[in-house]
Amino acid sequence: MAEKPDRDSKTEQPTEKKIHDAVEGGNVPVSREVTIFAFMGGLLLIMAFFLNDGSSKIASALAHLLDQANEWPLRNGADAVALCTSLLMATTPLLIPVLLILMGAGVAASVAQNAPRIVFQRLRPDFSRVSPIEGWHRIFGLPGQVEFLKSFAKFLAVSLVIFGLIDIDRSQFTNAMFVDPEAIPALIAGLATRFISGIAIAILLLVAIDLVWSRIHWRQELQMTRQEIKDEQKQMEGDPLVKSRMRSLALDRRRRSMLAAVAKATLVVANPTHYAIAMRYVREEGGAPRVLAKGKDILALRIRQVANEHNIPIIEDKALARSMYDNVEIDRMIPPEFYRAVAELIHFLQKHEPRRGIAS
Repeated sequence: MAEKPDRDSKTEQPTEKKIHDAVEGGNVPVSREVTIFAFMGGLLLIMAFFLNDGSSKIASALAHLLDQANEWPLRNGADAVALCTSLLMATTPLLIPVLLILMGAGVAASVAQNAPRIVFQRLRPDFSRVSPIEGWHRIFGLPGQVEFLKSFAKFLAVSLVIFGLIDIDRSQFTNAMFVDPEAIPALIAGLATRFISGIAIAILLLVAIDLVWSRIHWRQELQMTRQEIKDEQKQMEGDPLVKSRMRSLALDRRRRSMLAAVAKATLVVANPTHYAIAMRYVREEGGAPRVLAKGKDILALRIRQVANEHNIPIIEDKALARSMYDNVEIDRMIPPEFYRAVAELIHFLQKHEPRRGIAS
């Protein structure tokens, strides 16, 4: 069983195929801080456009409920269900936009980082996630250390922002005791908006750093050894021995097919030992003579042997055979420059051997 290469041996940058396979398998760089930042943006949007109006409606509904508490007896389960239904109907107009905005923020954060795709491979159980050894590496390895530093930086930034805002708004907290109770929700909403805005601004730099780090770390995780690159190239290009064998088999099939076609030829032009070109010409078929086979050395001898077996005339013409071998293609009509020379050979056969099937 091959050993898993260690991290130190992975010195080569990932290939395009490795990156493509990782992305298709759902292994993409993701920054959690971007998602958290998107949720904060969603909360600010909710506070700016929905909180005041929605909270006032909920407060009115609750006040109405408390003023008419005697109309909501809780004698049995049906009364409790009716009360919960009334509360749900009062809070639904606020909860639905809140849920939609938060869901949209999460989806937007994911789409902004990577194009969405369906990866069924991610649905398969991964036992490494429940492995104590893998868990130890995740917690105390480099990713765990980075997560600890990010969490500490977030804690420090949030603490400084909260303490700073509390110090600035200390007078508002003191005066809240003397404010009309109906104004307290608006006061709390304003303070919460300022806190969340300050926290979002404080961690904005951390979000940018984490976004860059997640992509750098992702590419580092995809680094390859030199042997992995060689194996990948061999897989993409094919094993040279297998490719050579496949070429040999294809060439052998083509030769057998070509030799089988020689039986349909009407003449063969040959150099006595080196070249042979088998052609077919029947006037009723139309067109110029067609090349059925051509060969050199041993293949030329096989063409001549098949021609002799089928009583096909062989005409020896060294210059013509050599020139045609270099310029004609199998299963194609001969080029125009050979029309005259081949026509003279066909005319010769028509006069001396008309039974060969060459129509006059």
